[in-house]
Amino acid sequence: MAENKTDTVKVTQTGSPIGRSRGQRATLIGLGLNKMNSTRELEDTPAVRGMIEKVHHLVRVESS
Repeated sequence: MAENKTDTVKVTQTGSPIGRSRGQRATLIGLGLNKMNSTRELEDTPAVRGMIEKVHHLVRVESS
């Protein structure tokens, strides 16, 4: 049996969305981050990478 293992990235919110644009707040919610220091493990896709790039100053990313 061949196991399809997808690459993932671990994203942790390090900055507050207070005072940020609506788009940046929505992007954090889209990533599943809504509180400081919350962490999500997401598939490493171009869409997720684009969202991370939009809020790179508010998150910390670790490759898995």
